[in-house]
Amino acid sequence: MSEQITVGVGAGARYLGVDRVVDLGPLHPSAHGAYRLRLTVTPELVITRAEPLVGHLHRGAEKLFEVRDYRQVLTLANRHDWLSAFCNELAVALAVERMTGMDVPARAQWLRALLCELNRLMAHMVFLTPLAPNAAVYREGVQALMEEASGGRIHFMFNRIGGLREDVPAGWTDRVAAFLSTVDPLDIDFGKLEGLGVLSRESAEQYGVTGPIGRASGVDFDLRRDDPLPAYRELGFTPIVRTEGDAAARVRCLQDEIAKSVELATACLERLPAGAVNLRLPKAIKAPEGSVYTRVEAPLGTSGVHLSSRGEKTPWRLKLRTPSFNNVQALSALLPGTHVDQLPHVLSSFAVIVGDIDK
Repeated sequence: MSEQITVGVGAGARYLGVDRVVDLGPLHPSAHGAYRLRLTVTPELVITRAEPLVGHLHRGAEKLFEVRDYRQVLTLANRHDWLSAFCNELAVALAVERMTGMDVPARAQWLRALLCELNRLMAHMVFLTPLAPNAAVYREGVQALMEEASGGRIHFMFNRIGGLREDVPAGWTDRVAAFLSTVDPLDIDFGKLEGLGVLSRESAEQYGVTGPIGRASGVDFDLRRDDPLPAYRELGFTPIVRTEGDAAARVRCLQDEIAKSVELATACLERLPAGAVNLRLPKAIKAPEGSVYTRVEAPLGTSGVHLSSRGEKTPWRLKLRTPSFNNVQALSALLPGTHVDQLPHVLSSFAVIVGDIDK
């Protein structure tokens, strides 16, 4: 006879009244315990039905945007996915720039691409730390570089409407190049991951799964190629796509994307032009009446912004399309057939941020 249990992901879940805890380590972004699953299991603890439980970190960010001007919106836009802060800021800045017809300086465009790839490196290293402890060393290295450039360790607040807040420090690009030269392939044991938690391409497409999770299931979609920012158009990027759809394929995609990000970041350094990094703006920025949708390839997938304006200094509506919101729902398709004891291996391959789900 089947029974229903609630599983909490992260050490913090043990204090929240769940039936079982899956601890992925203190550095995993779900260590707070707000990532939960309602599972129906057989007496042998094989999962027959899975339902992600969301809403534990709801911040009401989209409503908060409506009572802040566009400069203030950027301070909130990087917080829902705290591992993709730079990319989140960029998506909002792009929306306002597109509506106002701003021509962002070339140096800012290339620095944005470089910082997006460093942000991607940092995020992927965090998710791979439970499987490859040396990933934590690389994560600290890239996070120190992001902190040096922006002054922020988690919430970078480096994007501005019209470019970047300021130029990077003297010698920073040399330190980035030196760091990138040290990044080696991670030593990961894929044996425990083979064949677990298979997500088919059809299910991935139905749920709107993007990013490395989608590409591990054969979804050949990456905005760095399919809707590129100006710098990416010149880099000739080709995404890595796998078809197995299991936990091993998801981890391999994360590992492969680390190598790709190193390659792209190095190319950005080599092509980085001189010049200004921002535009001089009026005291109050007002987007003209209308609407626009912009999107960027964040570490976990498509991060989109739908901005509607009535010509005021605050948005009338600013809707977020966050990758984790779609991606986490796919657990309903890939977890049935998995033994509860295999959850640590499956969930360690499935990268989501809970704040990105609840916004």
